[in-house]
Parts: sequence; structure tokens; C-alpha cells
Amino acid sequence: MVRILVADDHALVRQGLRQVLATTPDLSLVDEAKNAWEVIERVRQGGFDVLLLDMSMPGPSGVELIRRVRSEAPRVHVLVLSMHADVQIASRAIKAGASGYLTKDSEPEVLIDAIRKVGSGGNFIDPSLATRLIFESGSTSNEAPHSSLSNREYQVFLALVHGRGLVDIAEELRLSPKTVSTHKFRLMQKLGVDSVSDLVRYAMRQGLTE
Repeated sequence: MVRILVADDHALVRQGLRQVLATTPDLSLVDEAKNAWEVIERVRQGGFDVLLLDMSMPGPSGVELIRRVRSEAPRVHVLVLSMHADVQIASRAIKAGASGYLTKDSEPEVLIDAIRKVGSGGNFIDPSLATRLIFESGSTSNEAPHSSLSNREYQVFLALVHGRGLVDIAEELRLSPKTVSTHKFRLMQKLGVDSVSDLVRYAMRQGLTE
């Protein structure tokens, strides 16, 4: 039996996952979390094998959260379930310690297979991303500009394009507003944009917005 913690800030997504997992006898949804802080609390309590994780939630989400989970509970396998079919996001998640990456438009059968593989200690990459991940990750000519961002800059970038202000981002990442402002300045330089509106347009072109 694979015990699963589902972490997603959308109630409808959690409900849908509950319904899918209820049809599979060897998979058991034992708990849920709707933000990063709840994930950390549940991880410390233990009692599950696989964390089915959304990359974009309130709190220290994404790469930082994956690293925290891996540090707190090395035996927990992280399977990312994301809206983003983006090679850079998948690559960052895997490098941070995730055992698998899957997009939310996947068929239920693919999700179940992914959970089983990750739960047994294996790895799983969304079939639509696997080939691109292998060939694009080693290619500098085809890399998008946001691939040059540091993990922290990337977190700030995603938060900005989702409409969060500097103070809110600072609180979520436990940084000073000045530090967040510095990250914002640097990432905008790297992406060659002059405003948050330009950032949003860039993110939309790259398919990084939900």
C-alpha cells in the first residue's frame, strides 16, 4: 500500500485526486495540505510515502519546498503534479530532489502509474516532457532566457507574474523586501524586460502562467 499526501491549494483539484485515488486499492490518500506550511507540518508528522505536490502554492513553494521536504524526510518520495509543461521547471524540480514530474492534464491512468513507480523508489517523467528534458537540458542554444535565473530569482519571477507584491513575496520566502527587490531587478535584467507587465507577457509566451 502506497500512502499519499496530496498538496494543492485548489480544493477542486484535491477533490478530483481523492476520487481518482479512491478507485485504486493499492493507493491510499492519507492526508491533504493546501499550502507549504501545512506540507512541512505533515512531513514532520510523517505517516505517508509519497508527496503529490503542486509547485505553486502559498508559502515557500517550488524548489525550496522540495528541498525542505527532502531534508526533513529523506524517505518521502516527491511527485510533482503541475500545470506547467515546461522543461526548465521540471528540471529544477528534479535537481531539487523530486522523484517525478507530471502535468495536470495527464490521464488518471498515467497519474496512478507515476505514483506506483515513485512509491516503489523509481522515477517518472511526464511522457510529453521526457524527450525534451533529455535533449534540451544539455543545449545552450535552445534554452529559454529564464533558464539563466537562479532558483531564488525564479521563485520571485513566478510570484511576480502571479500578481504578488514584493512585501507578500518577502513574507512567503522569509526574505527582506529589499532582498526581493534586488532579485526582481536582476531577473528583469536577465530577461531583458522593463516592467512586471513585460514579465507577465514573457511568462505567457513561455507557458508559465496557469
